[in-house]
Amino acid sequence: MINVCLADNYPVVHFGIKSYFKDHPEIRVISNVGSFLMIPDALQNKEINVLVIDLELDGLKSIYELKAIIKKFPSTKILIFTSLNEQIYAPNAIKAGISGFVHKSSKLETLGTTIIRVHQGIVMLSENIRKNLALIAKQNKTERIYRKLSNREIEVLRFLCDGKKNNEISKTLDLNEKTISTYKKRLFQKLDVTNLVDLVNKAKTLDII
Repeated sequence: MINVCLADNYPVVHFGIKSYFKDHPEIRVISNVGSFLMIPDALQNKEINVLVIDLELDGLKSIYELKAIIKKFPSTKILIFTSLNEQIYAPNAIKAGISGFVHKSSKLETLGTTIIRVHQGIVMLSENIRKNLALIAKQNKTERIYRKLSNREIEVLRFLCDGKKNNEISKTLDLNEKTISTYKKRLFQKLDVTNLVDLVNKAKTLDII
């Protein structure tokens, strides 16, 4: 039996997924948490094989925090289950050590299949993402530059698009304010804009946020 911990903000998601897998022959949801801060205790107190987590989970400030979870609990596979754009976030998540990515528009049957394969040690990406990664590898630097945003740059971009100031972002990510300014300049360069308004609009156009 595969023991699963579900980390999501919304009770309806917890109820729906737990109900769906109630009589599943291979998957059992044994833990539900509504905050990133609750995850370490959940993984310490129970034998969790797969952690299913939303990237927008309350308290999750950075994908780097997931890397810390992977390091501390190496026997637990992490599967992203989110409504964020798969093409933008899945490649960076896989680079961080995440085992799989399922968009919330997918069927719960797909989630179940992915949980099983991730538990088996298979890194799971959708066929569309695999094809896109292959295409990106063939493109020139100019064509693929917006796709080459680092994890940190995407995180800073999301905060900027939410209206956060540099000093607020630096406190949230526990980084120097000058470092945030550097990331902001890189974003301007990579997305070929000269001001914050255009940066936000470009991010929306490219479906990064």
